[in-house]
Amino acid sequence: MTNLDENPQPDFAQELEEVETSLRFLKDRYTQVQNDQQQQAQWQQELKNLKQNRKQTPEIKNELSRLQKQLETLEINLESQLFSWSSLKRPFWQAIRFGGLGVIIGWLLKSWVG
Repeated sequence: MTNLDENPQPDFAQELEEVETSLRFLKDRYTQVQNDQQQQAQWQQELKNLKQNRKQTPEIKNELSRLQKQLETLEINLESQLFSWSSLKRPFWQAIRFGGLGVIIGWLLKSWVG
């Protein structure tokens, strides 16, 4: 075997390891999102129950405030981790590349026609 024949094996092994790592991360994130959604539903139900309570004691008001803050934090956590800059990196550069190519073609056509 030549050196060229052996080279794809380490690349494939490395890429496979990266895919496995990404899959583990995705599974962990999926589990976290499911747990957060269950927690969110539970807190929303508690919040609804507390709001329906006719007696608004200071303890209930504090609990309402605490639950609302926790829900806001949980919603931000759910939204912020669905998109990351690394996941937007490739589409961003493709838009720059093809957008720039479109501008260049437009200038060429304009100079050719006019």
